Amino acid sequence: MASLTQHQPKGVNGGSSRIAAVNVTPSNNLSTPSHHDASSNHQKPGWKKFLSYVGPGFLVSLAYLDPGNMETDLQAGADHKYELLWVILIGLVFALIIQSLAANLGVTTGKHLSELCKAEYPLLVKYCLWLLAELAVIAADIPEVIGTAFALNILFHIPVWAGVLITGCSTLLFLGLQRFGVRKLELLISILVFVMAGCFFGEMSYVKPPASGVLKGMFVPKLSGQGATGDAIALLGALVMPHNLFLHSALVLSRKVPSSVRGINDACRYFLMESGFALFVAFLINVAMISVAGTVCSADNLSAENADQCSDLTLNSASFLLKNVLGRSSSTIYAIALLASGQSSAITGTYAGQYIMQGFLDMRMKRWIRNFVTRCIAIAPSLIVSIIGGSQGAGRLIIIASMILSFELPFALIPLLKFSSSSTKMGPHKNSIIVSCIFPSSIYKYFYRIT
Repeated sequence: MASLTQHQPKGVNGGSSRIAAVNVTPSNNLSTPSHHDASSNHQKPGWKKFLSYVGPGFLVSLAYLDPGNMETDLQAGADHKYELLWVILIGLVFALIIQSLAANLGVTTGKHLSELCKAEYPLLVKYCLWLLAELAVIAADIPEVIGTAFALNILFHIPVWAGVLITGCSTLLFLGLQRFGVRKLELLISILVFVMAGCFFGEMSYVKPPASGVLKGMFVPKLSGQGATGDAIALLGALVMPHNLFLHSALVLSRKVPSSVRGINDACRYFLMESGFALFVAFLINVAMISVAGTVCSADNLSAENADQCSDLTLNSASFLLKNVLGRSSSTIYAIALLASGQSSAITGTYAGQYIMQGFLDMRMKRWIRNFVTRCIAIAPSLIVSIIGGSQGAGRLIIIASMILSFELPFALIPLLKFSSSSTKMGPHKNSIIVSCIFPSSIYKYFYRIT
């Protein structure tokens, strides 16, 4: 799995020189070792070459399994059964398209999205886009804060508000552990997250949701019942995060891509394959979460206690959904997986914020400082809500943060579509007419009309 610290600057250590629109000065923190992917140019197309490009898509896909996704999935399943599965399907197809556009932009231009925004837009627009991107990072960090606090509450019975305060240091600890090997840390986090996924798959095989209901919810768009529109918007916001576009366009620069048309085409195809597989796994996990919540909470033999939990389901009370598979250990394993989910997403958010600040402002900040500042801002509303509203209030804050991300998306997507459709910047690799014209209208039709 690729290291998040790797970034290939222009003309440095064999880096990209495909477009010289923005001159990036290398730094010790973001430069790529000279031996990294040194043989990529000489490899023939095949599995070995494909594996040399694997990494960025899987790291970005962790954002599709964060506490915000878990909260919105569980809430949607408990309130609407399988009715909103179509949002997951269309949302992840949409995510695959725009994530591939972000990857193609980085591969073709040799620059990431925030650098191109800085070079293209006037000062006022540039600063507005930067502030909106930073707001998206903060909004995405709120579910990580609350999810980690819930995990600590389940494991150690720490009050949620105290857990919120502790999260200010938790991600710094994980960032510090990278000194012992970034790949090992990423592998550990991924294993823990997929343990949680395995639990939901196991529970789904136990409760056996009706295939007809799942397929109908997946392929028949419907918004009925109280709060369905708000939950659909929250699902979309939790799935398609604006800062992921900045992150993906930067992470692909850690791969040395040949400047030839064929080399760029191969790289774009490999990144698309990787993202497609990673997002397909994320799709299955999200479907499993919604299906389990929908089946368990609509069961005829549901106990009174579990019925109360289903009526206002939060991350803090959802471990009972896994008791058929895990028994008494369900809460502990669920909490560990929730902790891993929150920390992995927070780490990728830190790097996304770092690339955003570097690209828009040409300013570099140490990772621990960047994380501390972002986390302090995210802690403030989380702490206030958890003190006043408790676990239920904190759970609703996750939904609100996801809705904010949904409305933030156009401010990252419009520049991405503009640059990736530009003949000047993309040359023969620019978007097709389908992506340039039909795709934006489809976005409006399927997503923004529900608001």
